[in-house]
Amino acid sequence: MTARWVVDEVQPERDLEVTWEPISLLLKNDPDPASDRYPVYKRTHDLLRVLESVRATDGNDGVFALYWEFGRRIHHDRELMGFPVVDALSSAGLDGSHSEAYDDQAWDDEIRTRMDAGLELAGDDIGTPIIAFDNAAGVRVGIFGPVITRVPDRDLSLQLWDGLTAVMAVPGFWELKRTRTERPEFGDRP
Repeated sequence: MTARWVVDEVQPERDLEVTWEPISLLLKNDPDPASDRYPVYKRTHDLLRVLESVRATDGNDGVFALYWEFGRRIHHDRELMGFPVVDALSSAGLDGSHSEAYDDQAWDDEIRTRMDAGLELAGDDIGTPIIAFDNAAGVRVGIFGPVITRVPDRDLSLQLWDGLTAVMAVPGFWELKRTRTERPEFGDRP
């Protein structure tokens, strides 16, 4: 939801250049292979390997195209565990050979390095999403969130963005939080 908020509502009005970076809950949380969450964390980690393979040849635009396609399949089609990666690559207009990265541990160092850069800015006791940018003082800052359950209309989206950038300029600001009481509303399939 945060990605859709930034891309659909904020980016066109705030002239943002978005760089998509990975966060692997498999690497970050190191779950027991017997846990219920392990298969999900493993699947999404393996998808990150494919995204990094795409980044190596197609850059940020390729990562975005595939990230969006993964999002459609996972959140709208409810196919997290079932869709063939090569089909997602094809739908995103990317070379199917990137699917070979799915089982290739050689991509894990790149995922870890990129993830650690975000965690260094936002802290290790958080999850995803992380947003990072240079604040009004020119200092690179990162924050966990915002976690939203739906994309606000344009005006509210911009108010949320402007508020977020304002608090991130305040030295000593760390956290806002309230308990989530509703599930995400993904809207139309992009």
